[in-house]
Order: sequence, then C-alpha cells, then structure tokens
Amino acid sequence: MHDKLRFRKAKRSDLAAIVTLLIEDDLGQARERAVFDDDSQLDERYLKAFNRIDMDKNQHLVVGEIAGAVVATCHLTLLPSLSFIGSTRMQIEAVRVAESVRGQQLGKSMMEFAIDWGQVQGATIIQLTTNKLRPRAKQFYDSLGFEATHDGMKLYL
Repeated sequence: MHDKLRFRKAKRSDLAAIVTLLIEDDLGQARERAVFDDDSQLDERYLKAFNRIDMDKNQHLVVGEIAGAVVATCHLTLLPSLSFIGSTRMQIEAVRVAESVRGQQLGKSMMEFAIDWGQVQGATIIQLTTNKLRPRAKQFYDSLGFEATHDGMKLYL
C-alpha cells in the first residue's frame, strides 16, 4: 500500500476529479461527459447528483488521495432492510482507481476502508455489482472474499 494514501468523504471541489476517474475506463468513456480543468464545464446533472448524495445520511462518496491529488473513488450506500432480521446492507458502487497508480494495492486499501466504514455504520451485508465486461474487476472482488451469489439485473429508463 502507498504510505501517503488517505481516504475521506468527497467534497464539492473533488467532483471534477471523480468524474475524470469515471471517464478513465472503457465503459465510462461511452456513458460519461468530459470534464475540463474548471468545474464550469461539468454537466449540471453531476452537480445535482453530488448535492443529493452529500445531503443524504445513507450515502458516503469516498475519495482516496495522495499528496492532495484524488486517485481513487467509491460510492457507499447504506440500505436499511427488513430482510435478514432487519439488517443493514451496504452497496459499493463506482469503484475506480486512477490508471497512473494501479498495481499499488490502492483498490484493496479502499475496499478495506469501505468495509470498515460499513461495519461502523452497522452494516452486516456488503454487496456490489460489477459489469460482466470487467473480468479483472470480478477477479479482484473474488480475491477480497466477495461471492457471486446472485445475478444482477437492470432496467434503464
């Protein structure tokens, strides 16, 4: 692990860097909008989404930074449930690590941070999805102990 890496709640000023990480992968290039050096070029929908996430106590948008630069992100959502005897689940989404720092165990460190955060919040089940077009991501999650117990389905509106 990189000894200067730290994880924290994302701030509004991190938004351009987060969107840049979302764009960096092959799938993100087709579904995200380019970000410029200043936030004035961010699509307004990103700003609205960030504000909704930031105001919701069940949402935690995380960034990982090294020397003040955002190099990783993930989005954690607490899902109170009646099933499993009133358990709380935590959903992990939008996991990204900058290409420039891959191979340094940052992804593993971020997932450990996420799991620890979820446990502190009372989560007893942690779940995530990964696109079938990302076999390396599935291998990564398998290596962390996640099990593919369900088939995920989506309906795009």
